[in-house]
Amino acid sequence: MAKNLDFWFEFGSTYSYLSIMRIETLADQHGVEVIWKPFLLGPIFAAQGWSTSPFNIYPSKGRYMWRDMERRATKYGLPFKRPDPDSKDAFPQNGLAAARLAIIGLEQSWGRAFCKSVFTAQFADGHNISDRAFVAKLALQAGAHEEEVEQANADTNKAALRAQTEQAVALGLFGAPSFIAGEELFWGDDRLEDALDHAETLEA
Repeated sequence: MAKNLDFWFEFGSTYSYLSIMRIETLADQHGVEVIWKPFLLGPIFAAQGWSTSPFNIYPSKGRYMWRDMERRATKYGLPFKRPDPDSKDAFPQNGLAAARLAIIGLEQSWGRAFCKSVFTAQFADGHNISDRAFVAKLALQAGAHEEEVEQANADTNKAALRAQTEQAVALGLFGAPSFIAGEELFWGDDRLEDALDHAETLEA
């Protein structure tokens, strides 16, 4: 039986892009089974009185993040394209449509490929992932059936995403990506290896 790591990510999160593109290979090397958990940071930010990402609220932090993303993407050999800084909606993008589809897809064989395609579309190719038609196309390309795409906006699926976000709040998550191994929480792409190291020590 594999040892488990819960991987919590948000589609609008820059650092989640770096983790999602690396986590499968690294987890295989550690003999760890990763459980993918999409959630929404919006309600978590709102509870702190924030209407947007702290990278927008604190300009110096934002400038650092964009440069750090360039460095880390280069280190990992990942393409990276910063959204248009002059567009007020460029970052963070609304990942709601993608998250609803991911809730369905991750129960099927196409979910992980879909998630990676959304992050690549946004942070490598500069596409708008808030466009429901666009992310639906990505789901179909990843192997989804038309009825699964239509199911994304069903009340039961909306409730499933809300419940997953509420679980993130209950666990004390405050950012993405976050990783939970046993009782330990690790936050940030730069803690992915630490999280996997810890998961590897747990009893299966």
